[in-house]
Amino acid sequence: MRYRRLGHGPLEVSEISFGTWLTFGDWLQTSNSIRSVHAALDLGINLFDTANMYAAGRAEKVLGKALRTSGRSRNQYLIATKVFNPVGREKDRGLSAAQIAKQLDRSLQRLGTDYIDLYQCHRYDKDAPLEETLEALDRAVKAGKVRAIGLSEWPVEKIQLAAELTSAHAWTPMTSSQPQYSLLWRKPENAVFAACAEHGLGNIVYSPLAQGVLTGKYKPGEKPPKGSRAANNQKNQFMETNGRHFRSDFLLEAVAKLNPIAADLGITMIQLSLAWVLRRPEVSSAIVGASRPEQLAGSAVASGVVLPPDVLARIDAALGDVVLR
Repeated sequence: MRYRRLGHGPLEVSEISFGTWLTFGDWLQTSNSIRSVHAALDLGINLFDTANMYAAGRAEKVLGKALRTSGRSRNQYLIATKVFNPVGREKDRGLSAAQIAKQLDRSLQRLGTDYIDLYQCHRYDKDAPLEETLEALDRAVKAGKVRAIGLSEWPVEKIQLAAELTSAHAWTPMTSSQPQYSLLWRKPENAVFAACAEHGLGNIVYSPLAQGVLTGKYKPGEKPPKGSRAANNQKNQFMETNGRHFRSDFLLEAVAKLNPIAADLGITMIQLSLAWVLRRPEVSSAIVGASRPEQLAGSAVASGVVLPPDVLARIDAALGDVVLR
């Protein structure tokens, strides 16, 4: 496993990180989730991403238990969680100072830790003054409850404004961004990556496998494999992003053309797809999930894989018009 500095902040993260969205607290047994976390640590993965609202708070509880029972000391892994959305039946939400203070303490309690390594604003809050949000996060860092702060899916102009405000007030700067990014979803390349590079933010990208589509397990005209995300009614809704369904036959036909490219390199489609997102210097880590511990090894070995220019050209030709830029 290789590691990269997360922006200009204090954290050094594994190129492959472990995410708990959709796989912790709901449809997987807790014991399987715990074994997956332990397997990730054995593979050199040190960054674990969750959110207060995942499975109504249960994802944080399971992750915290898994890490505490791993046999590793607290400084051997990094916990990243998020704040913004309501948790369970709670109606309160947002990034006001009061909400940040309240939800941070609750996350610390659920995770069973004294501090969070990376505390992220899950979305931008148009109803809370940005200055109030940034000052509250700065207080959390100075209180020792948080080491670094980040954001997820913020508009590029708000990323730039946050950088300007933290600099002007000498508050703790943002050190990370978490956008969706994959071979099929390249929108961060338009402006987000440049803004992050300018202001010292690293990117921890989610859905680098396009919600499992880039594994090659879904075939055009065929039912999804038993036990897959698409076969699970509860989770199938998440395979659509901004009106685009990742299981459209025309898209799956293009994705299938990646298989011989990966085979020529002696790697899997998973490794090809992860190496592709990691080719960008703006990307610090790619988040992967797992429903079983044994799935992680195939993702972890993508760290350090370099794709030559001719392979990148073949990939673009294979995908053609299905790419969203």
